[in-house]
Amino acid sequence: MNNNLNIDSLKTIDHKGFMAKINNSYYKPEIFAFVALILLGTVLSFASPYFLTTRNIINLARQVSLYAIIGFGMTFVIITGGIDLSVGSVVAVTCTFIAGFAVNSQLPIWLSVILGMGVGSLFGVFNGFIVANTKVPAFIATLGTLTMGQGVARLYSGGYPITGFSEGFTVIGRGYIGPIPIPVYIMIFICIVMYVLLNKTRFGRYVYGLGENEETLRLSGVNVRAVKFKVFVLTSFMASISGLILASRLNSGQPLAGDGWELDAIAVTVVGGTDIAGGRGTVIGTLIGAFIIGMVNNGLNLLNVSPYLQLVVKGLVIVGAVFVRAGRIRKK
Repeated sequence: MNNNLNIDSLKTIDHKGFMAKINNSYYKPEIFAFVALILLGTVLSFASPYFLTTRNIINLARQVSLYAIIGFGMTFVIITGGIDLSVGSVVAVTCTFIAGFAVNSQLPIWLSVILGMGVGSLFGVFNGFIVANTKVPAFIATLGTLTMGQGVARLYSGGYPITGFSEGFTVIGRGYIGPIPIPVYIMIFICIVMYVLLNKTRFGRYVYGLGENEETLRLSGVNVRAVKFKVFVLTSFMASISGLILASRLNSGQPLAGDGWELDAIAVTVVGGTDIAGGRGTVIGTLIGAFIIGMVNNGLNLLNVSPYLQLVVKGLVIVGAVFVRAGRIRKK
């Protein structure tokens, strides 16, 4: 993680110069991830005649969109050297509260969406406050909110799905624009926004700087606490968007939704080349990582592989990605 970047003057150096130093300080992980994606797609196309069908590719893209959106937020928090284990619970909370506001409280759907996503984002506010203002590690803080979120979703819904949305609401998760599902457009739009935020703004520079050397960033006059806080709020907001899409797709608020999704979010981020130790990572790499994990899941389903074995394979893919990444760093 120490590649001697000079970030003493982060607040005054030009953005392009700083990003050039960041981008030249390590290999381009998204390139290796893209090569792996192409190889995996080639293997699966030979292994199953159904893999490259239009129907399957569209279905794959829609499934990937949910994990990718959460992964974009996770990319930011991991680059800072942190972790957020609560994103799966945020999905469940957002899902159930949107349904509860719309069905039980009979609020307008637009207001239900705003309030439901607001409740989900509050977990990011809580995480950000704890991590930024105390010495509690992000792993422990977000592990606590993971459990809290599961409890809140189950308490609010009584442990049962909340159904009864209007048909118009399902368009978000099930609708199409042309042949492409709407969630895919949402994923692409968010990817562009997050790419610009990470690579073209001062906040993005601070995110990289925080993961590279927090003390140097602090001494340069940057409000490190504020950066940490914003990153966790951003991550929960991304999870709440996935919760919204999932509620629309399922046409219900599921209190068990999102269980284990925090692991998938970490997986797509790490497989896409983000350094779990912080300081390195890209949004494009995470998008590619999401398609890699999605292809693994999709391909193994097409091949009728046991779901238990699928977990083993997914774990091996994650460990392999970390191993390759660590090997590249040692060679530097």
